[in-house]
Amino acid sequence: MRNRVLINCIPVLLGILLTATSCGDSKTEQPAQQAQKTPALPVVTLPTQTVTGYTSYPTRIEGIVNAEVYAKISGYITSVAVDEGQKVRKGQTLFRLETQSLNQDAAAARANVNAAQVEVDKLKPLVEKNIISNVQLETAKAQLQQAKSGYNGIAANIDYGNIKSPVDGFVGSINLRTGSLVSPSSQEPLTTVSDISKVYAYFSMNEKEYLDFIQKAEGASIEEKIKNMPAVSLILANGATYDSEGKIETINSQINMNTGTVSFRAVFDNPSRILTNGNSGKIRVPKTYTDVVVVPKESTFEQQGDIYVYKLDSNNVATSAKISVSGDVDNLYVVESGLTKGDRIVAKGTSTLRGQTTIQPQETPFDSVAKPVSKVFR
Repeated sequence: MRNRVLINCIPVLLGILLTATSCGDSKTEQPAQQAQKTPALPVVTLPTQTVTGYTSYPTRIEGIVNAEVYAKISGYITSVAVDEGQKVRKGQTLFRLETQSLNQDAAAARANVNAAQVEVDKLKPLVEKNIISNVQLETAKAQLQQAKSGYNGIAANIDYGNIKSPVDGFVGSINLRTGSLVSPSSQEPLTTVSDISKVYAYFSMNEKEYLDFIQKAEGASIEEKIKNMPAVSLILANGATYDSEGKIETINSQINMNTGTVSFRAVFDNPSRILTNGNSGKIRVPKTYTDVVVVPKESTFEQQGDIYVYKLDSNNVATSAKISVSGDVDNLYVVESGLTKGDRIVAKGTSTLRGQTTIQPQETPFDSVAKPVSKVFR
């Protein structure tokens, strides 16, 4: 009888033991499950930095002097004395025109001068002896002067047959060659001589950009503001940065009514002649932000056109916070409002968060998140 009671009690005791064991296991698993539900995400503490951003504008390049060369007389080109791209000096002959008919006219004019001179020489002693009046002599002198003027005019036209460079510079495209007939009324220049020791870079800003730019420039007058403007850089058509910086020299005082833009002119030294007329590129105008709060773009997300971050409180609860930005520099946003120095934000993984979420913060150096991403493909 006693053995039968013991046998009946054994299953009951085993059940109680198993129940107690399972309850103990569930109690130990709860904290682990809760820990798994709390995501571990990298967090950065926001600093203030001084950063420089750039705004780019399309530009066109021109030499500081572009002198179009035209003929002053009509005639056929007998020779072209220079080649395209050649460096020339002011007064150097570029083209020669046929002047045979002018030479004949000059010979006739010279003969008229000689004849008028003979007449003056003949009348002088007669006037001195009071044989004739002085009026006749003065008339002869006037005729002599007229003859000389006619000759000098023809001689000048002959000299115009040697078409010379008006400036120091480099010869551009030669549009007409030997045998072509040219005249002062020709619409097309023979060539253009350009001084490209320095070049002008022309670019434009819209009205809003212009006002923002000019109002923030240092100085009481436009002249002072232009003088204090930072140096600009030039990005060439192949993507390379030109090795010399330029300086903004002038700003057009009027808005172009057709485009709504204001034009600027910057000047660049060009000793190597890399830049020439017609080059294109981009002007980069720098803007420096001093001691500002910056956030990595990777740590932000957009919603309905606004920019947000996940900001942490003292209990490590991440809550979305809207920020206002005043600019961007590489992979950083410059914060205007919404964050202050020392705030902690989620650095990566914001797409996994919704609403208010408690996280396990993993403190991460700011620079490791803010450094520019290297480009693998162009």
